Amino acid sequence: ARSRRAKDGANVFPMTSKYSAENAKVRVFTYKEGLLSAVAHDLEIEVPVFSIEVEEETIRATFFARSLRVLHAIEAGSPKPGKLSDRDKKTIESNIASDVLQSARYPEIRFEGTRSGEAQQISIEGTLSIAGRSRKVRLEARKQDGTWNAETTIHQPDFGIKPYSAMLGALKIKPDIRVTFSLTES
Repeated sequence: ARSRRAKDGANVFPMTSKYSAENAKVRVFTYKEGLLSAVAHDLEIEVPVFSIEVEEETIRATFFARSLRVLHAIEAGSPKPGKLSDRDKKTIESNIASDVLQSARYPEIRFEGTRSGEAQQISIEGTLSIAGRSRKVRLEARKQDGTWNAETTIHQPDFGIKPYSAMLGALKIKPDIRVTFSLTES
């Protein structure tokens, strides 16, 4: 991939590059709330099927809604790999795909935007489309050891998504979810 050089000679984000699960990671973090939140779990979810393309200043990304997979529960900020059974994970994944993201009707989550900045930090602004609704989002990306890391918070109701709830709302997911990206340059 071609790269531009900043004034100080350091490489900036490559001008043309493609990312997928082979050279990038996308993670979604959900957080519990409600009267019965003590029996629920915060979750780390991976998005294993996606493509991100960078051409000059334009960034286009497609994430496949049915591909989300629960990695594990999180307690006190740390992964707890054995906390959820495979059956629990499949149930959660099914709820995300059908109830939350409506993946039968909206199979893709899309982003298109532009980037600006130099050397080790860039800003990315664009339009994110989830479940038939589009909103402007902004991310800050930083480069460390050849990997670009970015993070954003998505407020589900902005996209017409009612955060998942059960037991008459005594157990629910907070409306804000955190999404992280790690893109490794080749």
